[in-house]
Amino acid sequence: MYEKIVLPNGVRILYEFIPHVRSVSLGLWVGTGSRYESARMCGASHFIEHMLFKGTATRSAAQLASVMDAIGGQTNAFTTKECTCFHGRVLDTHLDQLSDVLCDMFFNSKFDEKDVQNERSVILEEIDMYQDTPEDLTSERLFSAVYKGSTLAKPILGKKSTLAAMTGQSLRQHMRDHYTPDVVVVAVSGSFQPDDIRRLADRFGQMTPGKKHRLPPASYTPSFTVRRKSLEQNHLTIAFPGVSVTDPNRYTLQLLSDILGGGMSSRLFQTVREERGLCYSIYTYGTSYTDTGLFSIYTALGRSTEAAAIRVILDEVRRFQDHGVTEEELTRAREQVKANVLMGLESTSARMNRLGRGELFYGTIPEPDEIIARYDAVTAEDIRSMAQACLDLKNVSFSGVGKVDSADYYRELLQ
Repeated sequence: MYEKIVLPNGVRILYEFIPHVRSVSLGLWVGTGSRYESARMCGASHFIEHMLFKGTATRSAAQLASVMDAIGGQTNAFTTKECTCFHGRVLDTHLDQLSDVLCDMFFNSKFDEKDVQNERSVILEEIDMYQDTPEDLTSERLFSAVYKGSTLAKPILGKKSTLAAMTGQSLRQHMRDHYTPDVVVVAVSGSFQPDDIRRLADRFGQMTPGKKHRLPPASYTPSFTVRRKSLEQNHLTIAFPGVSVTDPNRYTLQLLSDILGGGMSSRLFQTVREERGLCYSIYTYGTSYTDTGLFSIYTALGRSTEAAAIRVILDEVRRFQDHGVTEEELTRAREQVKANVLMGLESTSARMNRLGRGELFYGTIPEPDEIIARYDAVTAEDIRSMAQACLDLKNVSFSGVGKVDSADYYRELLQ
């Protein structure tokens, strides 16, 4: 069972004591990401994530790494379109050191101009790496197309043109403007002492309130986009409107995804790959945000087989809409979800993520039994209704990377 403290300045601290473990995970979550950036500061959230590891007023980047290595700890960070997280995991005897390092990074990073120049080069290499990863490139181009005109279309890594203009001062100011106490969540899970929580409360209680930032709206628009690239395989993503992160139908859509393309026993894997041999990789996934979402079908295959594969995919989508799922399929999908939920409870890192993400996006942390009950309540008819509403070809979108044909060619295939 977790506890929650709301500090006078709005910072939320959630902690969950687990007596039978020796590790503890700490996460500093901030409700800001690329979706909150202006056009001029596109990529700033991810840039700031990098800069917090480049040294503080009292520690160099090497010293930050050395402190954690000396106690066998692990630290990392990630940036998404709607949040940023700095996290670490250590033995319970070293939580004080982990807290000190993460807080030093969070409050005292230097943003030295030389470090900014060096790290900009690293991020540009990261952008090039993503450009060379067709699976990521097709997804990024899809988002840019279906959410065109909104900040949700912006790439998390930013653009070379905007990154070139960023300085230590502009990044520091962006952090001051967006890292405000009302969007900060501190999450702790594992073995710790009450003093550890008090020290975190004292540290984060010093944050001063700032301006609240309105979330820019975004809406899905059916779009087709292709990028020709010299690759051995074509990488295709077929997408539909999904659900938001708080939509109660998210449990239904998750089970639909598992049955349609969630693993080796899924319908798409069995028909497109195993029975027809038309691809190597195929799977489905949902992507949810505060007010919108996508449901996507991804496959990687040769140019000669893609038309046949798309036809089989569409046949499976229609079969889902017309006939729904069997009880056997539904039971199998439920058991997979239950296993993921319950096995995740054995990891302090996963439990810390559950606390931080849940508080940021839901304002509450559903208990595992409640989550399982939500999945158990989904019926075969619920999934069929979801398929009819979600997998509507009138709203289909497409992104292709490789030796692809024109957008109109794929539009004709799909519509």
